[in-house]
Amino acid sequence: MFRNLFNPKVKPEDKEPKRLWLDLGDLGDLVNPAGPHEQWQDHGMGLLRTILHQNGVMTDMFSTRQCTSWEEVEKRMKGYDMLIMNVRSYTFPIAYRSAQIFKKLNPKGIVLTGGMHATVALDEMLAVPEFDKICQGPGENVIVNLVTHPDAFPRVILGVGAKSMAEWPMIDRTLWPEPASKKLAAKFNWPLEPECGWGPPPVATILTSRVCPWQCAFCNENSYIPNMGRRPVDMVIEELNYLDETYGPIGSVVIHDSMFFQNPSWLEEWLDKYPRYANKTWPYWAAARADTVRQWPDLFEALVRKTNWSTVSIGFESGSDRVLKILNKECTEEDNYFAIDLLTRIGDDMEAKGLKPPVFWSNIMLGIPGETREDAFKTMRMIKYTKRMMPSISFYAPYPGSALGHQIIAEGKSLMSKENYHRYPDDEKVKGIDYQFYRDLLSGKYDDEINRGLATIRQQRTNYWDALAKA
Repeated sequence: MFRNLFNPKVKPEDKEPKRLWLDLGDLGDLVNPAGPHEQWQDHGMGLLRTILHQNGVMTDMFSTRQCTSWEEVEKRMKGYDMLIMNVRSYTFPIAYRSAQIFKKLNPKGIVLTGGMHATVALDEMLAVPEFDKICQGPGENVIVNLVTHPDAFPRVILGVGAKSMAEWPMIDRTLWPEPASKKLAAKFNWPLEPECGWGPPPVATILTSRVCPWQCAFCNENSYIPNMGRRPVDMVIEELNYLDETYGPIGSVVIHDSMFFQNPSWLEEWLDKYPRYANKTWPYWAAARADTVRQWPDLFEALVRKTNWSTVSIGFESGSDRVLKILNKECTEEDNYFAIDLLTRIGDDMEAKGLKPPVFWSNIMLGIPGETREDAFKTMRMIKYTKRMMPSISFYAPYPGSALGHQIIAEGKSLMSKENYHRYPDDEKVKGIDYQFYRDLLSGKYDDEINRGLATIRQQRTNYWDALAKA
């Protein structure tokens, strides 16, 4: 500081580096998105940028989702000393190309990467020479030092996370990317988020827990970050009230936890405090499991009725015990139907009282290795049996980091690669799967066979092709 006062020519090493945080996603998703989920914001990026800025470490930011061409991305990258990216498996191809562009424009620049793909597929990250630093695992307690002193770290860094989400600061949502078209901005409600079919806008998305403790064979989340203490109920409600008063009014809430319905003592506190202390008992989307619903049915029913849990997300995945075992789901057909019948009964009673009934948002997988046609018929019967369901159907995708994904990759059966990781729902992802059968199945070709196995048909629709969603 003393030297600068007397010498207006500041030495290059004393200049504050120009740092760019690049939010990753498909080109155009914040211009003219194909659907609502392309517009979701990255809580990991929001948290880490908040921590950086609170410590005086400033970053610029834009999103590939705000651009409609790679030429546009390139124009916005020039002149930076550092590029920071949070890389998921399905954004890996975008991160790879972005790093190449950055290095071409800024050959002396440093590229810092982290995120799930750095942990589940380190070999693929290491194979990209443009990735100068690769942080595995959580980054909240290492991000400041890593960004300010990258040369002090090896190429591969083990991240340091908080012991509890109570240690996290409230995310500064103005650090998230804005919609990039007037049409989208008119309905986006930034920095809150737009309506997605689960509740009225604007939407406040929030996390109360991090990482699902179960070990499903198709999921790689548990291999990424160890379990950590849940965010206290009071802090969750305080944040929602702040968002409502500052950017609202909030229309509905999405609790982005992979598994909300766990830890009964926390849920009981939520049941007690949310209706009393939230500015409004906003309707919300949150996730459960069929087996935990069956384990704590009274608590589940109380939450649905008293806290406005209006959209219950359950990954039923399959209606076949055989397939559920392949997936190591630790749920059974009986668990699935128990949860379906319970929410149907609750919904019928609420509807009879003139109240809006709760619905399922249900993740369903087809094209699972080892699945037979009869297994697939059982899954479709379960869907048709469910009275109030918004099915989200996808073809199984063998992502690295998951047990089944590793097996499929090791056997050379995966049709996905580092060049084409993505979340498109309807393309072919595994060798040897009869995808034409599944296309015919979703188009209603086998409805006579499916309906013969049903005593009650509650969903009369025949074509489920439009229910395909990103995996």
